[in-house]
Amino acid sequence: MGRSEPVGWAAHRRAVDTLRDSYAAIPPGDPVRLAKKTSNLFRPRAEIQRGLDVSGLGGVIEVDPAGRTAEVQGVCTYEDLVDATLPHGLMPLVVPQLRTITLGGAVTGLGIEATSFRHGLPHESVLEMDILTGAGELVTARPGDDLFAIFPNSLGSLGYATRLRIELMPIAAAVATVNLRFDDVEDLLAVVGKVMAEGTYDGKPVDTMDGVVFRPGESYLVLGSFTDEPGPTSDYTGQDIYYQSLRAKAADRLSAYDYLWRWDTDWFWCSAAFGAQVPAVRRLWPRRYRRSDVYHRIVRFENRHGVAARLERWRGLPDRERVVQDVELPLERTADFLRWFAAEVPMAPIWLCPLRLREREWPLYPMHAGQAYVNVGFWGTVPVVPGAADGDVNRAIEAKVSELGGHKSLYSDAYYDRETFERLYGGPAYRAAKDRYDPDHRLTDLYDKVVGRR
Repeated sequence: MGRSEPVGWAAHRRAVDTLRDSYAAIPPGDPVRLAKKTSNLFRPRAEIQRGLDVSGLGGVIEVDPAGRTAEVQGVCTYEDLVDATLPHGLMPLVVPQLRTITLGGAVTGLGIEATSFRHGLPHESVLEMDILTGAGELVTARPGDDLFAIFPNSLGSLGYATRLRIELMPIAAAVATVNLRFDDVEDLLAVVGKVMAEGTYDGKPVDTMDGVVFRPGESYLVLGSFTDEPGPTSDYTGQDIYYQSLRAKAADRLSAYDYLWRWDTDWFWCSAAFGAQVPAVRRLWPRRYRRSDVYHRIVRFENRHGVAARLERWRGLPDRERVVQDVELPLERTADFLRWFAAEVPMAPIWLCPLRLREREWPLYPMHAGQAYVNVGFWGTVPVVPGAADGDVNRAIEAKVSELGGHKSLYSDAYYDRETFERLYGGPAYRAAKDRYDPDHRLTDLYDKVVGRR
């Protein structure tokens, strides 16, 4: 674990001044975008020559251990945020599973992890935030303000967070887990419902909960408890691979730091696409490069140049459709979706992450407070079968999710028509906010950003 030293308020104010100067330097009427080269998005992202300078907004301003809060800059990664909070025995309430997701990105988009069944989504632990709007104004938004409510899931189409004050919570030195195998996913989901209702399993408190479906007859629910009791811990940054351990171990124990990043080393299981799970390759692949952001750069290179796709066509293999999605289903409809998915989409493993909103609902991602949900994550490609077109599988998934009363996250490809999109993602509330905070529409519209010109 590294240590991220706070940048302090003076440096933060200078960084905000630089940001505002870069906004002023963009000619009136020109589109406004971040001058940021990296992204955890899977949608195509055009190169930009001149944009908002956020180079000084990537740190933690200060941590208040007594008040259990942190003041954090908008493009601070969770890796740096965790490095600043763990020395105090604290963590953000929800730490998305990939190191280089930024706090601002998780709030204006959506993030989730194994504490979400208790603590909801990252934006729900925000106490206050400063936002540079599309109009170039720096607005402080707090609970009860319209911008505070409409900002989550706006994906930078209304403005960008420069500072966020967030809640923190205690975390122990380690996380002890039990890995429960189920032959029937409905039995797994029944335990999910019980844990969400009671907060315990087998009489013991549960602090974290997620799971993996390897195939229709084999799934695992992983229940974690924070512990300061001494004992050995597992290391999944070397030859051992975390998701494979669920099949081999009924119980496990990881340091708090390694637990938070247990999925990052192998990008869940997607590092297999690069050969990183082949033992001989893994031994030669330096640990510092076994990270999600490295794999993401490889994917972006392929998206630009299509080397692997050309090789597959040369070998006579069919084109492949990218299916990279996270969807939230009501708990009681999740089994229906998983059965449909197993029959229609040849892809596994699948991630399961239960969640429930903490208190209120949010206009642009209208889940219901009090309702138990399960996030279902699946990331890969499927062959484009004869007679089908690229996008058909994604469209079928979108339709099924809507039919079952769920929603899908918008970090990846989307195919909705505008009318459907606005119905599902708070169109009237969004348009009112857009006209107020970006009246000249200098920031890309949410629908155009997510769906584009399909």
